[in-house]
Amino acid sequence: MTKIDDDEGAGVSSAHSTDISVNSGRHSDSLTYVHKVGVPPKQSWFHEFKATIKETFFHDDPLRKFKDKSCLKKLFLGIQAVFPIFEWGRCYNLSKLKGDLIAGLTIASMCIPQDIGYAKLANLDPQFGLYSSFVPPLIYAFMGSSRDIAIGPVAVVSLLLGTMLQDEIDPIKHKLEYQRLAFTATFFAGITQFVLGFFRLGFLIDFLSHAAIVGFMAGAAITIAIHQLKGLLGLKKFTKKTDLISVMESVWSSVHHDGWNWQTILIGVTFLAFLLVAKYIGKKSKKCFWVPAIAPLISVIISTFCVYITHAEKHGVKIVNHIEKGINPLSVNKLYLSGDYLVKGFRIGAIAGIIALTEATAIGRSFAAMKDYQIDGNKEMVALGTMNVVGSLTSCYIATGSFSRSAVNYMAGCHTAVSNIVMSLVVLLTLVLITPLFKYTPNAILASIIISAVVGIIDIPAMLLIWKIDKFDFVACMGAFLGVLFHSVEIGLLIAVVISFAKILLQVTRPRIAVLGKIPRTNVYRNIQQYPEATKFPGILIVRVDSAIYFSNSNYTRDRILRWLSDEEEKLKESNSGLRVQYLIVEMSPVTDIDTSGIHAFEDLYKSLQKRDVQLVLANPGPAVMAKLHASNLASMIGEGRIFLRVSDAVLTFAPNMEP
Repeated sequence: MTKIDDDEGAGVSSAHSTDISVNSGRHSDSLTYVHKVGVPPKQSWFHEFKATIKETFFHDDPLRKFKDKSCLKKLFLGIQAVFPIFEWGRCYNLSKLKGDLIAGLTIASMCIPQDIGYAKLANLDPQFGLYSSFVPPLIYAFMGSSRDIAIGPVAVVSLLLGTMLQDEIDPIKHKLEYQRLAFTATFFAGITQFVLGFFRLGFLIDFLSHAAIVGFMAGAAITIAIHQLKGLLGLKKFTKKTDLISVMESVWSSVHHDGWNWQTILIGVTFLAFLLVAKYIGKKSKKCFWVPAIAPLISVIISTFCVYITHAEKHGVKIVNHIEKGINPLSVNKLYLSGDYLVKGFRIGAIAGIIALTEATAIGRSFAAMKDYQIDGNKEMVALGTMNVVGSLTSCYIATGSFSRSAVNYMAGCHTAVSNIVMSLVVLLTLVLITPLFKYTPNAILASIIISAVVGIIDIPAMLLIWKIDKFDFVACMGAFLGVLFHSVEIGLLIAVVISFAKILLQVTRPRIAVLGKIPRTNVYRNIQQYPEATKFPGILIVRVDSAIYFSNSNYTRDRILRWLSDEEEKLKESNSGLRVQYLIVEMSPVTDIDTSGIHAFEDLYKSLQKRDVQLVLANPGPAVMAKLHASNLASMIGEGRIFLRVSDAVLTFAPNMEP
């Protein structure tokens, strides 16, 4: 054990370490023991590769529960792994059913009018929105691992899908072909999600930063809201473009041509105010969660009845008209599995599928954290992918987790995914029995429902927090937001991805390198910018590299260290103290790994220091770094006596009587 009071390098083990005793000469008259950094046992390349693959793709060790089990038990556990309902279903009881039943009925009352409106966002007939809240939630209930997420169409994905599809096929002139391409895109969205989960590639969606997603969602929400002005104002002609300028030009030009319909405006604005007040009541009191949940259905019932008895449709109020009655027809033979539309369907589906996956994953993790349970991200992807593949074969378009419905599901007291089954059965009854009653539902009420739903997507507090925490993150947020708002959803998404990758590349290629000093009355060495009271030893420069060292940043790391050295030498010359830098100590505890380029960079650094008559000293390299230092003979070049467990050990060795 060392007698130095220091927390640097704690927990570093050594397979072949030896002790060097050095008289400290400062803290006591006793000997202080300094440990050498150990070299981990050398592994074969196969075992090293196997360990890397396991840590990257199977860090949660999904097969651990199958160890030492009989074949029958393994089969049962395998079924449970694919269908979690067989695991939690064994503990299901009437108490849980009561909570799930109430939650399911509540979200069903919310989803039915939303689904009809969201289908219009995707340029599809209203029944397709209802279809997508029938089959996919049933599949997810059996395969999903989240207890709270509510499945169905969502506004952002509906808009994204509709925007990309109409760029390929006109949804009015070629209605059937448009529907076929929508089913094809949904099929490939499911395939994309399934593949990411099955091959445990879920980490790829993490490349979309939180800031970029916040900006993208806010921009999409405003785009969706302004597009509802067509239904809210009763406009006959409207632009197909989604950018703010085109939409506002279309709105104002209609004043001089067709005009606005005051009856439609009256219906839309009145019920929009009602829905927003209901949402406000729900936020102010958790006990009133049901108010915003049933408000959309109440709005639809009242507005439909008013239009029916007044025949407002004869006065320019646009209505839903016909919604096909009956359950989902099969669409297996409608998929484009060859030709140009196959490629287009794959492209659209992959993009929309990843956005849907990102939204569902974020929602699932949020509610799992609230209830203190864990969800398996890869299982979620497989479940979402499977439900969308099956959905594409049964006339559904892309479904995912809805934040507003999931929040209501959570507050309504759901216990399991049975709430999705209840919701699905209510939608089934709606399709079979009451869709004709929606004939006189005004489009204005659907516009009001969509606007009230997307208002919650705009997270202004999150944007302000991003500004306070990280300005570069805020640039990513605003880039995605403005890209969606002033150009298109696809461009906004592209900007979000590009800025997210740019940030990663910037952080990887320009790691932080700090100069360290000694905290008074301790043996702790910290960044002198963070701790101005930290002092440096004359003749010794201590730096810390806060990143792994790879080909992308190795040259920068070497050059930055040499610049710190030059700056320190300039300061010593200006002080006329007659001292010079004799030792450069590199604190390497944050350096988790180093590649060949990094090794070469340190070799060049060593040679440059030799010319300046400065000794290179390393402190606390990790096991992976230490193994590569020895494999490359760089450790021998530097010298075993110049690689230490801690910075304080190095200082005690080379400057035992020197005070800062």
